[in-house]
Amino acid sequence: MNLHPAVAAVTARIAERSRPTRSAYLAQVDAYAARTPGSLRLGCANVAHAFAAMPAADKQRASALGAIPLVTQRPLHIGIVNAYNDMLSAHAPLRHYPDLIKMEARKLGATAQVAGGVPAMCDGVTQGAQGMELSLFSRDVIAMATAVSLSHDVFDVALMLGVCDKIVPGLLIGALQFGHLPTVFVPAGPMTSGLSNSDKSKVREQAAQGLVGREELLAAESMAYHGEGTCTFYGTANSNQMLLEAMGLHVPGTAFINPGEGARLELTREAVRTVLKQPAPIGQLVDERCIVNAMVALLATGGSTNHLIHWVAVARAAGIVIDWDDFSALSEVVPLLTRVYPNGSADVNQFQAAGGPGFVIRELLDAGLMHEDVLTVRAGGIREFTRIPALQGGQLVWRDPGASKDESVVRPAAAPFSPTGGLKLLQGNLGRSVIKISAVPEALHVIEAPARVFDSQEALQEAFKAGELEQHCTNHPSGGVVCVVRWQGPQANGMPELHKLTPPLAVLQGKGFKVALVTDGRMSGASGKVPAAIHVSPEAADGGPLAKVRDGDPIRLDGMAGTLQVLVSEAEWNARPIAQMPAALRAANGAGMGRELFANMRRNARQAEEGACTWL
Repeated sequence: MNLHPAVAAVTARIAERSRPTRSAYLAQVDAYAARTPGSLRLGCANVAHAFAAMPAADKQRASALGAIPLVTQRPLHIGIVNAYNDMLSAHAPLRHYPDLIKMEARKLGATAQVAGGVPAMCDGVTQGAQGMELSLFSRDVIAMATAVSLSHDVFDVALMLGVCDKIVPGLLIGALQFGHLPTVFVPAGPMTSGLSNSDKSKVREQAAQGLVGREELLAAESMAYHGEGTCTFYGTANSNQMLLEAMGLHVPGTAFINPGEGARLELTREAVRTVLKQPAPIGQLVDERCIVNAMVALLATGGSTNHLIHWVAVARAAGIVIDWDDFSALSEVVPLLTRVYPNGSADVNQFQAAGGPGFVIRELLDAGLMHEDVLTVRAGGIREFTRIPALQGGQLVWRDPGASKDESVVRPAAAPFSPTGGLKLLQGNLGRSVIKISAVPEALHVIEAPARVFDSQEALQEAFKAGELEQHCTNHPSGGVVCVVRWQGPQANGMPELHKLTPPLAVLQGKGFKVALVTDGRMSGASGKVPAAIHVSPEAADGGPLAKVRDGDPIRLDGMAGTLQVLVSEAEWNARPIAQMPAALRAANGAGMGRELFANMRRNARQAEEGACTWL
């Protein structure tokens, strides 16, 4: 199938825009790749320090003492970067992976070491709390920790062990700084299905209304989040895995195999076998076509809005410059092929059973919506990622997914849920923002109502509990409200997710009121249902127009036309002063829970559309 003209045009535009930075990046990759391998290049004291704690046989192989140049192939040494902790259900299985990897490496005549660990925080724990203000910037901390881990420079190839929200983008950004190393990513898979996501949401809405207490709410949440593995909704963590499949950075089909399945451990061993075949260095593999494939996969599955920030940063780490116009152009031609919560009722286990990433990638390739001529960690290229793994006689086999096993969850490109992608760019006199349109009922794609302005998510929660928002909706002829929550961008407070706002706004929406959220903050990858214009750029704290909005201003959010407007005259709008972030709020945002240590990141953070990067 020929490549779709729009996909070709976006790719060409990205390549041209990125030419200077990409060329400089590849020159650096080539220079580092041309060096003598680390254990042979480094001094004896350096090597002794590096391998001091290794078992004797491993030490001999890793230091290449037994190798005769030009006669004996020097054993390869694997650097493992691990995001393990047992606070995150998704990362708890990674505890045993290093030993498994080392054993498999020895069988193949190679060696492996844990180069380092990276922090990994759970947004589910910190939602609505002060710790969430560290969340976005933890991505860049993880990237730096990855760089520190690999800076010992004794490794020939690398394995990245991690799954969740900021962890995978952070590992990927860090790995791309060592773009000369062949690198494979190793996830752990989703937990088995518990309480359905829709039932969980109903209980949350009941709790927001005071209809159930803490005991009932905790019981429901515990039935939803009940074991090892990623949460089962299609949020940021599981979107990560879909995108890595589309980029060819996993062993094919690894993403959504549960931790307890027999195939899971064998896929981890296969990751060792894959990386030791020395695929293309990751800096060469992740090119403009690879990034576009990830963008297409995100749109086709209605994935997390967080990736409109994270993948901008990932691309930049490889010298590639993308923006929301690129996402918007692709969204116009990429069909929505999945309905997975919050875009539907199914969870990722049902998605996998219906065909999973393999089905989606095959459909996109066959429709000419993905680049097929790309490098991957597998010799067979991206077509290998159209198949589903299974164990047969103790050995891995990959099978064609065939037709969709459930067309309420996954559909072919010829009969999609929607002819356009799940994300939409909004533009207007409030700046640029994005909306996860696939999660919003069609009747609510356009909202026009007066603004109610809040300086924090706590203030909105208090207004809801006091009945002020319902009274506002009842008394106004529009029967609605547009809640503007500002001072939530990267420079203001680290751009926390505002997922806690979904239940109260959903309650109002369920009562028949027209409700929308407009914010320079983020929403969880699990958010949906309520129309939300998020990531508004420039942010209010940087002088963005959101700082001009006043209570009562009529706002129109039009997800069909792609506009976000304050409906006041141009003259009045231009004459309005830009409100300043209250000094007390700024001070509070920088104190406690370790936020003091992130002051420099807040000062240096780029806008959301620039990836909220703190390192450029």
